[in-house]
Amino acid sequence: MNREYHKWWSWRLSREMELLVIGHAGAKVLVFPTREGRFYEYEDLRIPLMLQEKIAAGQLQFFCVDGIYGESLYCPWAHPEDRIRRHAQYEEYILHEVFPFMNARNPDPCVIAHGCSLGAYQAANIAFRHPHLFKKLAAFSGRYDLTLNVEHFSNLFSGYYSDSVHEHTPTHFLPKVECPRQLTRLREMDIVLTIGKEDPFRENNELLSSILQRKGISHQIHFWEDRAHSGYYWRRMAQIYV
Repeated sequence: MNREYHKWWSWRLSREMELLVIGHAGAKVLVFPTREGRFYEYEDLRIPLMLQEKIAAGQLQFFCVDGIYGESLYCPWAHPEDRIRRHAQYEEYILHEVFPFMNARNPDPCVIAHGCSLGAYQAANIAFRHPHLFKKLAAFSGRYDLTLNVEHFSNLFSGYYSDSVHEHTPTHFLPKVECPRQLTRLREMDIVLTIGKEDPFRENNELLSSILQRKGISHQIHFWEDRAHSGYYWRRMAQIYV
């Protein structure tokens, strides 16, 4: 199985960024880590091992990026607007540095946005905002409204709200999407959401599903037993939905 480590200086983020490539060809899977995960987390969770036949056959190639959540969404000492601004800079890094890197290495037209937990939010947010770049979204155990207070999960913007927060909150901006071209792209995307029946963000997933349905955007939502919020479940989900 082909495995490559890459690192370069990102002037958009003013720091070095690392990523891991697994596989040699096929649909390009852009993998975002969980809250505290790094670019090697997906491999550490042994998810590629469960997909090794598809990888070896050249059906899937994974691009596992690093996260900067400690500098953005989970940076409590920064002002909330600075948190979302840093998050937006990270999106620019993905769009203008990671995408060209992927396309230079692999001409396959299919790109899949994928992630688990906070990585699912990141994957869904970028895919819904830029649907022309993605053919599929596979989001496992995600939270699609970071302003919610649920159980011990707090509002990541400390009650602050702005246009920037709105534009990066899928359950807030999707209801207002009216552009025919964007809606067409969203309707063409293969969208798969999974959530545990006891996950505290099940209701948020159901809300997202209802918004997509009202917009005529076809999708799948699958409910798993218990919270289903761990590598054990994500390995099984990946075998079915990626």
